[in-house]
Amino acid sequence: MKRPITSLYFFEVFPDEQSVIDHLRAIRWRDGAYCPHCKSTRVMHFSDKRTHKCHDCRQRFSIKVGTIFEDTKLPLRKWFAAIWLITSHKKGIASTQLAKDLKITQKSAWFVLHRLRHAAKTKSFNAPLSGAVELDESVFGGKEKNKHKSKRIANARGTSGKTIVFGMLERGGEVRARVVKDVTARTVRGAVFDNVADKTVLLTDEHVSYKSLDYGPYQRFSVSHSAGEYGRGPVHINGIEGVWSLFKRQVYGIHHHISAKHLDAYLGEMCYRYSRRDWEECERVDDLLSQIEGRLTYKALTHGKSKTDVREATQD
Repeated sequence: MKRPITSLYFFEVFPDEQSVIDHLRAIRWRDGAYCPHCKSTRVMHFSDKRTHKCHDCRQRFSIKVGTIFEDTKLPLRKWFAAIWLITSHKKGIASTQLAKDLKITQKSAWFVLHRLRHAAKTKSFNAPLSGAVELDESVFGGKEKNKHKSKRIANARGTSGKTIVFGMLERGGEVRARVVKDVTARTVRGAVFDNVADKTVLLTDEHVSYKSLDYGPYQRFSVSHSAGEYGRGPVHINGIEGVWSLFKRQVYGIHHHISAKHLDAYLGEMCYRYSRRDWEECERVDDLLSQIEGRLTYKALTHGKSKTDVREATQD
């Protein structure tokens, strides 16, 4: 794909529905066409350039079957536009704004964005983080004084009523972040051991849980924020703190509110963009299109919620 610099140029690259179908086929079937039902490579292509049939299971299908686009009633061109927007905007895009841009309902835009977030996390980098890795935790949640009286927590302190996230940033490389139940030594060690290679230099603040990492295959250095120390040469965690700053601008400036249930999905979206921050827009678009296998239904996304909760969830 040519390099799209603006949204106008993007639509020049993809002037009609057939152009996006052809591009998706080129990416998904780069190693040859296959049946999404039985995985057979004996596929017939019809003259309409949109319908295919398997020689073995005799099923008819389109390029959308078996992907996040399956059963969608939206044109693929609008999906491509949504992919360009979510991968190009550093702080993402709100479902209300996407609804206006694509002329669809806000509920549809919310579901579109969540399906793209699902695709963004279905394929992650497998290599462990190495070199110098910064570790830090953060909390998300509104101030108690701003909450409805019935939802306030009396005498709330620290992380009470808030969602805790833990992040790891390889300097010059990938960032990984996820929601955690706490930041005890056991939780921190588990996350680090799962994602960081042995003999890696770890950079942390003075949080007591990080001291447990001194007894492992790592070399750790820390700064003392409580003493006013924020950097000592290469010893600092300014990189991961910059990631939290970017994500908080996304939460508070773009979405305004994110439910704790979906916070991990938004974290994954941010990490996807940040880890590919040096890529061109077209590379991020094509990369996301290369990992669209698997469906995410609306029922699965909102499972366990009442009708009232679902309506509230669609407000980003």
